[in-house]
Amino acid sequence: MGTVEYLTVTQIVLGVLVRFWIVWVALGLVLAASFTFKKRLGLYGQLFDSGVGIAGVVLCLFWLFTAMFASHISPFNPLTQIPVMKDVLPGAIDPASGKPFLFGGDKLARDVFSRMVYGSRIVLAIAPAATAFALMVGITLGLAAGYFGGRIDTFLSFLANLVLAFPVILLFYLLVTPGIMDTPIPYAMAGLFFVFPIIFFCVLFYTRFRHRPERLYPLLAVTLVLGGWVYAGLVFNADPLNLISLAPNELNIFVAVVFASSPGVFRIVRGLTMDIKTRDYVAAAQTRGERPWYIMLWEILPNARGPLIVDTCLRVGYTTILLGTLGYFGLGLAPESPDWGTAIKDASRLLRSAIHPALPPTIALMSFVLGLNLLADALREQSLKD
Repeated sequence: MGTVEYLTVTQIVLGVLVRFWIVWVALGLVLAASFTFKKRLGLYGQLFDSGVGIAGVVLCLFWLFTAMFASHISPFNPLTQIPVMKDVLPGAIDPASGKPFLFGGDKLARDVFSRMVYGSRIVLAIAPAATAFALMVGITLGLAAGYFGGRIDTFLSFLANLVLAFPVILLFYLLVTPGIMDTPIPYAMAGLFFVFPIIFFCVLFYTRFRHRPERLYPLLAVTLVLGGWVYAGLVFNADPLNLISLAPNELNIFVAVVFASSPGVFRIVRGLTMDIKTRDYVAAAQTRGERPWYIMLWEILPNARGPLIVDTCLRVGYTTILLGTLGYFGLGLAPESPDWGTAIKDASRLLRSAIHPALPPTIALMSFVLGLNLLADALREQSLKD
C-alpha cells in the first residue's frame, strides 16, 4: 500500500467535475434550449417558471445524462479489480494506469466512483420502465372499474386491496427470493403484465381511427410488431437482435415492481374516472353514441393526466428507493452489480475518517429521488394553476 500515491482534496473535486464534462455540456445545451423555447414546450416549459421545477429538471437530467454517457465518464470498468487498490482512500492513484480512484476503492478493489456512475444505468433502466408498465396495468383496469362500476369494480377493487394488504417489503422479499426465481411464476406474471401495453395501444388506436382504416391498420401493425418484439425480449429473452433482454434476477425485480405498484395506480385512476365520468363533456360523448372505451381513453384519461404525471414522478422515486433497499439486503440483482443499493451494502462494513465509500452511492440515490420529488411538486403546482 506504500506504493499508492494520493490526490489532494482540491484535485479530487476538480477530477470529479472534469470526469462529468460531457454531462455539463449536454445539460447546458438542453437547459439553454428549454429556456429559449419554454413557451412552446407545454407542461415541460412551465416547469422553468419556478425554482423548484428548475432544480428538479436539473437533477433528473444530470442522472439521465450520467446513465447515457457512463462509459465516457467512468475511468474504470465497474467490475475490474485491482488488488493493490483494495479499500484505498479517496484520491488514490492506480500505479499501473496512473488513473485515480476518485472516491476510493471497495473491499474487492473496485473503483467506487465508476460503480456509482454505472449504477445510474441500472436505476434508470429499471425504475422508469417498470413504473411505465405498472401505469399501463393500473390505467387499463382502473378505467374499466371506475367507468363500468358494479361487479367489475367490486372484483378488481378486491384484487387491488388484496395486494395492498401485504407489507410492501415482505411482498418484494417473497417475489425476489432465489427460490421463486427457479419457478415459472415470474415468467407467468411477466407474460400477463407485459401484454397490457399492447392491448392498451391497440384499443387506443382502434377506438380513435376505427372509421379510418388507412390510419388504423398501419398503427395497429406498428403496435403489434414493436409490442411483440419487446414482449419476446422481456418475457422469453428471445429478441433476435439482442437489444432487449432481462436477466432472470432483473425480470423478478421488474415483475415485483409492476405487481406492487399497479394497485396504487389502479386506485388513483378508478377514483379519477368515477369523478370525471359525471362531467358534461362525457355526457355529450355518450349522447353522440361513442363507445365506452372511446370515452374512457379519449375523454376521461386526458383529463386525468395531471395527477397521473405527478404520481408517476413520485412512483419512480419510490421504485428507486426500493431497488436500493433490495440491493442493500442482497436481493434481486447479482452480487457484483454496481447498483447503488449493492454499493452501499459492500461499503457499509468499512469505517474511515475520510469520505466513507458508502457516501457517494447514497448521495446519488438521494439526489435522484430528490429531483423526482421536486419535479412532482412543480408539476402539482402547475396542475393547480390549470
